[in-house]
Amino acid sequence: MVTYQANLAALLALCAALFAAHYKSPKQNLATKASKASPEASQHSFLLVYALVMAADWLQGPFLYSLYTEEHGIPSSLVSTLFTTGFLSGAASGYFTGSTADRRGRKAACLFFCAAYSLSCLATMVPSIPILFVGRVLGGVSTSLLFSVFDSWMVTDFHDRELAKKGGELPRTFGTMSTLNSVVAIASGVVSEWLVTVTGTRKTPFAASVVLLGVAFWLIAVQWDENYGDTGDKKVEAQQKQRTGGNKLWNTLSNTRVLSLGLASTMFEGSMYLFVFYWTPALRSTQTTATGLPYGVIFASFMASALAASLAFNTIASSHIVRYSTLLIAILATANICFFLSISPKSEQSTFWIFCLFEATVGMYWPWMSLLNSDAP
Repeated sequence: MVTYQANLAALLALCAALFAAHYKSPKQNLATKASKASPEASQHSFLLVYALVMAADWLQGPFLYSLYTEEHGIPSSLVSTLFTTGFLSGAASGYFTGSTADRRGRKAACLFFCAAYSLSCLATMVPSIPILFVGRVLGGVSTSLLFSVFDSWMVTDFHDRELAKKGGELPRTFGTMSTLNSVVAIASGVVSEWLVTVTGTRKTPFAASVVLLGVAFWLIAVQWDENYGDTGDKKVEAQQKQRTGGNKLWNTLSNTRVLSLGLASTMFEGSMYLFVFYWTPALRSTQTTATGLPYGVIFASFMASALAASLAFNTIASSHIVRYSTLLIAILATANICFFLSISPKSEQSTFWIFCLFEATVGMYWPWMSLLNSDAP
C-alpha cells in the first residue's frame, strides 16, 4: 500500500510540474486570458456536467472486477463473459446511437445516458446473474453514448454560438476536457478506495455514481439547449446518394484515409478494453504477498499517467511541433511496446509501471481522436 501511495505521489508531482510549465509560458498565458475574456460561460456548464458523468464512470473502474469475483463470488470465466457482453452491447449500439441522437437530439440522448447508466449501476450491485447481464448491456449502451453524444453536443454548441470568432478554440476545449477527465479519474480512484474502506463493501462506488448521474441529469435538463445533427440540404443529399448508389459501406471501405484511421482506432481501443479487464488479474498474478491490492490507488496512478500525457498533448497541439498523423503512429507504437513487455512474467512494480506507460498513451489518444472527429464532415 505504501509503495503504491509513493508511486501515486511521484506521478502527481510530475503532473504538477507539467501543468506549471504549460501554463507558465507567455503564449499560454495569452491564450488563457483570451479564454477568460471570451463569452464561453455555457461551456463551463458543459464542463461541469462532463466532470460529473466521467466521475460516475471512473468511480466504478477500480472495483468492478473485484466486486464480481470477491463480493458476488462469480468465477473468472463468467466475469469475462459479463465484460464481453458489455463490450458487444457498446459495439452494437454504437451503430445507431450517434445517428439516433442526431435525429432525436443530443440533449435528449445525454439525459437517456444518465438514466440508463444509473440503472446499470444499480443492476451491478445485485448478486443475480440475469440482472448482472442486464447491467452490462445497459453499461455498454451507456458507454457508447458517453463517448459520442457529449462531444457532439459540445461541438455543435461551439459552432452554433460562433465561439471561434470570440476567441474560443476547439483544440483547447478538447485538451481541457482530457485534462479535466484525468483529474476527475484520479480523484475518483482515491475516493472509491476511501468509500470501500469506510463502508466495507465494493458496492458503495456504484451507489455514489448513481448520485452523480442524478445531479448531471438535472443540470442537463435545466441548463442545456437542444441541438441536432446537420442533415444538410435534402436535394444535395439526394443527388449525392444517387451518385454513390447509397452504398455507405462501400464509400467507407473505398476511402483509404477513413479506413486506415478506423482500423487504427479499432485496434487501439480494442487493446484498451482488454486492458480494462486484465489489469486486475495481471497485477494479482505478480504479487508475492497475500495482502490485497489497493485498487483505487493503483487506478488513480493510471489516471495520473494519462493526465501527464494529456498535458503534453496540450503543448503539442498549441505549438504544432509535430503532425497529428506522426503523433498517432508514436502512440500506437508505444502501446504496442507496452503489451510486448508485459507478455513475460515481471515483478509487481515493473508490471505496474508498464501499465502506467500504456495509460499515458491512452491519455494522449483521446484528445487526438476527439480533435480528429471535430474535423469530420
